[in-house]
Amino acid sequence: MESAEKGDLRDSVLAVSRRGFLGGCIGCAAGLAGLSALGLSPAFGQATAGASNKARVRLIFTHRSPKEATWPNIGYDYDGRKKELTEKLRADCPGIEFLPTTLDSANSAKKLLEKDKGEAIDGYVIYMVGIWTGVPQAIAASCRPTVFVDDLYAGSGEFLVAYSEAKRNGLKVAGVSSSRFEDVVEAVRCFECIKKLQASVILRVGDGFGSKEDSVTSAFGTKIEHISYEQVNNAYARADKAEVKKWADKWMNEAEKVVEPTRETIEKSAAMYLAMKQIMDEKNARAITVNCLGGFYGGKITAYPCLGFFQLNNDNFVGACESDLKSTITMLLMSYLVGRPGFISDPVIDTSKNQIIYTHCVGMNKVYGPDGKSNPYHIRNHSEDRKGAAIRSLMPLGEITTTVEFDADRKEVVMHRAKTVENVDEDKACRTKLAAEPIGDINKLMRFWDRYGWHRVTFYGDLKHPVEHIAALLGFQVIEEA
Repeated sequence: MESAEKGDLRDSVLAVSRRGFLGGCIGCAAGLAGLSALGLSPAFGQATAGASNKARVRLIFTHRSPKEATWPNIGYDYDGRKKELTEKLRADCPGIEFLPTTLDSANSAKKLLEKDKGEAIDGYVIYMVGIWTGVPQAIAASCRPTVFVDDLYAGSGEFLVAYSEAKRNGLKVAGVSSSRFEDVVEAVRCFECIKKLQASVILRVGDGFGSKEDSVTSAFGTKIEHISYEQVNNAYARADKAEVKKWADKWMNEAEKVVEPTRETIEKSAAMYLAMKQIMDEKNARAITVNCLGGFYGGKITAYPCLGFFQLNNDNFVGACESDLKSTITMLLMSYLVGRPGFISDPVIDTSKNQIIYTHCVGMNKVYGPDGKSNPYHIRNHSEDRKGAAIRSLMPLGEITTTVEFDADRKEVVMHRAKTVENVDEDKACRTKLAAEPIGDINKLMRFWDRYGWHRVTFYGDLKHPVEHIAALLGFQVIEEA
């Protein structure tokens, strides 16, 4: 990669903070405008919307009478502060319908919870603009997803007591105690992510592994629909020849180089992409995962889906390898949460260099999302059998990444962070090999693979806090593996 291009990529990610880029994730159709020129139908673009309805969230302000001498102070303008915070949340969280109210006691909180039994409420935000009401503890005890927010120097004492108690008791509570309003927005937007997951469809082609389907549906509300190889092959046979050529031209022209695959092979990959796209369009699905190795080795499909997955992930959809449902739901969740695609991989660890190498034959080249900078890529054959077409993506270096796997069976998310250092050029194993130095202990990093499996999914950015927030609201435990 040329040094100037590297600089552009770094400038792109530095210009958008860990929290700031979340503003681009909610409208998941980002970057699709340019696809219409390549013949994508409007219905395919509509699949990005996921849930059409907004998340409905109770915005509960807690404080006592302004006549009392307590934090923040006697005579405090609670009404003015509540109006200001409500307006800011509505402006920064357009995908959420806020239902504001004020509570001053545990008893008032219990009455609201009783009323909400017949209401479609997706969660609660407890904004503590005063202290010692008992409201946070009462709401949290209901086991409903809840975000506690300390309006600093106003609700601090009760926030610290109530939050620590909630976490100790394993309740579905995320907490924000920060002077940065963006941190509040980051946590609150998790409700929108959860709402979208509940309305989403994952298509699964062929048998696979990872989390059990009923565990995924129970934990996230996401529907899993099985698609046969025959359905894929029928759509493959119907792929428009002109569209096939357009996609093959696009991929070949934008690649830094094409190594082994022929034009004919790449056109087969384009037809496979259009087949997957058509089925996703018909099913209004946001994600697809295919038993690609079993399908190709067994003669059930005639082209690898690797280039199609590459394109889907670039466009903020999800194309996932090997019918791995655990990685697929991880990619889908994070695409809603942060608006960036994930790189599913079979990691390799090199202790001599203090490196973990994320390795696979599919890698996006829009690591910052559809509107971000592109990085170079090569079109190669698939590694194991030296057939078909796959991607070697030369991803940006010197950046922090967050690698996660949401395990619905265990109700756990395993996570580590690392700094990217090298795009490894090695003929053995899968084509994309992104090396990174873990933040933490690489020896500890080698201890969790029997519990969660080999695959991990890597995302660009320091996403520790958003992962922790969404895990808390889902009732998942976070396991830091490094």
